[in-house]
Amino acid sequence: MSEENKKPSRRLTQARREANARYNSKFVEVKVRMTPEHRTEVQEHAASMDESATQFINRAINETIERDRQNKEAK
Repeated sequence: MSEENKKPSRRLTQARREANARYNSKFVEVKVRMTPEHRTEVQEHAASMDESATQFINRAINETIERDRQNKEAK
């Protein structure tokens, strides 16, 4: 490959790495298993709502927790 066709490397600066680490330290990751078809459905639905899949999943969790609490109080 000629030098002209090479993409410039995207190296993170030390400051950017540290900022990323500070941001990421505020969160935990949760792994969810689903079929590829279901993942596509989730991603498409999230996009149709102008959300990322993560935003949609968090909203779905929050709404379900709230609904469950209300149902429990009503009993």
